[in-house]
Amino acid sequence: MASAADPLVDTLRTLATTTDDPDICAAHGQDWTRRFAGPVRAVVRPKSTAEVAGVLAACNAAAAPVVPQGGNTGLVGGSVPGPHDSPVVIISTVGLADLGVVDELGRSVTAGAGVTIADLHAHAESAGLVYGVDLASRESATVGGTVATNAGGIRVCAYGMTRAQVMGVECVLADGTVASRLVGLPKDNTGYDIAALMTGSEGTLGIITAVRLRLHAPPPDTMVMLAGVDDLAAAMALVRRSVPSGAVLMGAEVVDDASLTLNCEHGGLPRPLAKAWPYLVLIEASELDPPDDVDAVAGEDAADKRRLWRYREDSSESASSQGVVHKLDISVPLANLDALADGVRALMPAQAHVSIFGHLVDGNLHVEIAGLDPDDESIDEGVLELTTRLGGAVSAEHGVGRAKAAWLGLSRSPADVAVMRRIKAALDPIGVLNPGAVLPPPPAR
Repeated sequence: MASAADPLVDTLRTLATTTDDPDICAAHGQDWTRRFAGPVRAVVRPKSTAEVAGVLAACNAAAAPVVPQGGNTGLVGGSVPGPHDSPVVIISTVGLADLGVVDELGRSVTAGAGVTIADLHAHAESAGLVYGVDLASRESATVGGTVATNAGGIRVCAYGMTRAQVMGVECVLADGTVASRLVGLPKDNTGYDIAALMTGSEGTLGIITAVRLRLHAPPPDTMVMLAGVDDLAAAMALVRRSVPSGAVLMGAEVVDDASLTLNCEHGGLPRPLAKAWPYLVLIEASELDPPDDVDAVAGEDAADKRRLWRYREDSSESASSQGVVHKLDISVPLANLDALADGVRALMPAQAHVSIFGHLVDGNLHVEIAGLDPDDESIDEGVLELTTRLGGAVSAEHGVGRAKAAWLGLSRSPADVAVMRRIKAALDPIGVLNPGAVLPPPPAR
């Protein structure tokens, strides 16, 4: 028996490529972690900003909730509906894949929201420049998604977060209004910074369709070292001692032994050092001069560097090979990194397997916990409360999404959250854009 026609879906079909095929909807309704999934009414794949505007206007008029989605590589449920949400319209931005000509003099480029980070890197490099954001999911993660979440990655110590790369945005508001400023001026002091507002808003204020991005001169040739250390304080000290004054630090990453073991087992990698250390620290810099007593292996050519980076970049995928994993992305002051890591391990029940890795000099650890019920958030809450007590933030670079919305108040004051609600209400008065993400449910009256 054929299902009843959906008038909104029929309208959307006239505006952009649209499907309500159950299998396609289900695939778009679940995120990469497999912890977060919800009902999808239709998936729309616009090919232009005008199509996005038409689709949003129609959904807003019908009070139909919309969730924007790029590469769907997020880890906090920010690009899919929640399990108890009303069925949503997914607007996939992967078709917005235009890349403008690189402005070599101004060192910038305009990229569509659906351009992958890998393609953006190749485009910039063809003009002799580099894009400052890089992350393990570069082949799938998109410009729009990384700007919407203010993604970090492995080059933050050299170039800063995604926010530091954004010079302008084009976005579509809930009612279909298009706001566009992509000129990319180095100095532009003409009122409110809409690009900054949209960066990190996770699709709750508008849907990003294109971005003007800052590019950089290529870094000098680098060396990579993977070294064993006893704790995170020793890892920080090794970075300071190994990178000479004036050298350019491009990355300083850490993996604990549990994460290293998973990487070796899952990826078929040999253990890089003869001795098992509590942590391995990976340092990439234009010059390295480590102490004589360090237990380390170095790589100077491209193949060696790629091989050593795998011991860090495979960590999230290796952890996920254990099943549905709780993935927590947190940051604390550098002096508290060991207290955080040790405290996290002390919270774990016997059946849990925890691995810890992350961006050392950014104070950002990724905590991956296997062996827990996917819906049991008691350990997540304990980790986030510990992070807060140590002066940290419940999200360092992945965003808030649905996973951490209930705990936003651990890191932001009631006044902060109230300001966020006012901004949301001004730009999305009836709340169709990514409802349930970022902001916790309003207090009961």
